Amino acid sequence: MDGEISGDELQELLDENGEQPPEDLRIVDIRNPGSFERGHIPGSENIPANQLTDRVEELDGADRVVTVCPMGKSSVQAARLVGSYEGVDGPVESLHGGLNDWDGPLDAADASESDEGPASPF
Repeated sequence: MDGEISGDELQELLDENGEQPPEDLRIVDIRNPGSFERGHIPGSENIPANQLTDRVEELDGADRVVTVCPMGKSSVQAARLVGSYEGVDGPVESLHGGLNDWDGPLDAADASESDEGPASPF
């Protein structure tokens, strides 16, 4: 793991590319799929924490990875795991404070596609 990135720094990276991550940046949200569908950082992808070990090869060739969780604690562990994977070429960072400290926009799946509980990004 190469440290943490603040929400403001991540937002600047997204703003540089029209609120989508640049091609060299992968934002990995490690929450469960239901939470991810209710709200996630634009352009992020969902790899739940319990699947990360088996799916880390999906990040092959990534130049930069930012891991995201609700509080910014589990994403530190996820960033360490991803950082230990040889297929990732660049820095691996955790979003400091997680989604609780994220002030930027959230994308959500169409509410009709999800039948899981009340709307909450967590």
